[in-house]
Amino acid sequence: MLPNAAPPLIVSAALSVGVAILFEAGLSFLGLSDPNVMSWGLMIGSNRPFILDAWWAVTFPGISIFLTVLSVSLIGDGVNDALNPKLRDQ
Repeated sequence: MLPNAAPPLIVSAALSVGVAILFEAGLSFLGLSDPNVMSWGLMIGSNRPFILDAWWAVTFPGISIFLTVLSVSLIGDGVNDALNPKLRDQ
């Protein structure tokens, strides 16, 4: 593979994984997924009526989604920094 082509592909793949996680969580939250498959979006959507009494039931799945997407993005950025030939000399 060309050395200049790998870093943009890795960043694009990492961003696509993050978007896919958010897309799946959003569809599950709206109830457009299989109710037998557990998902963070489904956890947030099913606990929506209890948000005032049990705030942690929606907060922790939301934080988990945020941290997962952030970590995938940061890993993609770190791999980009490691493989980018323009940044190796710095």
